[in-house]
Amino acid sequence: MTDSILRVEEIIVRRGGQIALDAPALDVLDGETLALIGPNGAGKSTLLMVLAKLIEPDKGKLIFRGETVTRENALAYRRRIGIVMQDALLLDTSVEENVASGLRFRGTPQQVIHQRVEHWLERLGIIGLRKRRARGLSGGEAQRASLARALALEPDVLFLDEPFSALDAPTRERLLADFYGLLKETSMTTIFVTHDRDEALLLGDRVAVLLDAHIRQIGKPNQVFAVPTDPQIARFVGVETVIEGEVVGEKEGLAQVKTNGFVLEAVGEVRVGQAVLLCLRPEDVTLWHESHASPSSARNTLPGRVLQATPQGPLERVVVDCGFPVVALITRASAREMQIEKGLPVSISFKASAVHLIAR
Repeated sequence: MTDSILRVEEIIVRRGGQIALDAPALDVLDGETLALIGPNGAGKSTLLMVLAKLIEPDKGKLIFRGETVTRENALAYRRRIGIVMQDALLLDTSVEENVASGLRFRGTPQQVIHQRVEHWLERLGIIGLRKRRARGLSGGEAQRASLARALALEPDVLFLDEPFSALDAPTRERLLADFYGLLKETSMTTIFVTHDRDEALLLGDRVAVLLDAHIRQIGKPNQVFAVPTDPQIARFVGVETVIEGEVVGEKEGLAQVKTNGFVLEAVGEVRVGQAVLLCLRPEDVTLWHESHASPSSARNTLPGRVLQATPQGPLERVVVDCGFPVVALITRASAREMQIEKGLPVSISFKASAVHLIAR
């Protein structure tokens, strides 16, 4: 995965006099899955539509396998890609006819159509639905049919615009698991838009974060989520505790950062006197009752009181006032055992390696 299959250069898209996308450069590597993440209105879908040649930018160019895509060769390019949208957009005909439709439009021989349709109906678990009309499908079944239609084309690049977001949770989880396996099997170049961080972590070989119409950070998922380059990105990728501080020293290779009367230790290449932001993910915070011994060997320990506790999926999200708010995620069983409630005296701890420092 070293060669670029797609590249954009100096792309500008304007809508209503405002810049909807400003992408000076982006390379999509052959065989990779690139996740485009960001809040609503950040420019994710606009970038995907530019890459799929569904809209023309006001400025810039799209390069596919070393050749600029123009109005003259755009149709030939689109015949080499597959697209799946949030809505399945199926024809009012049978499942197998829908899966075959793109191949028929391309003039594919009937024998090849039959082989590919059979393969993808089987692979996506909908071969038993082949004769069912699209209007009789559930949301998950319709999206599987839409994926089968796109994959039957054997595209050079597959584009997905939030294809799982409209599905109920169990259906979404099953389809995600199947699609993850499929991507590993095929190594198909895939670009998908999502606002769901878990989808990006599961499926993406790389993640590009879009904010305010710009690509603000791109890299391996673990790098982007653990080492965000600015506080806006940090908050979007799930860093819920961001604290202002100042580097006051160095000890045993760790930066010592003073904040709100505490000196905390963190891993980072910073200099004494530098103003920084300490970023901490909630899953990296250990929480325990103040009267109990610390269950952690972490170097940073702070006293506090519970400000708020709210359910978050199978976990409990607890906000602790330590002179500044710190967010922790704990299990429901731990919350019950500790009898978590507003005002409860607690202690928190976190490792120096769990803190990410951003220079201010």
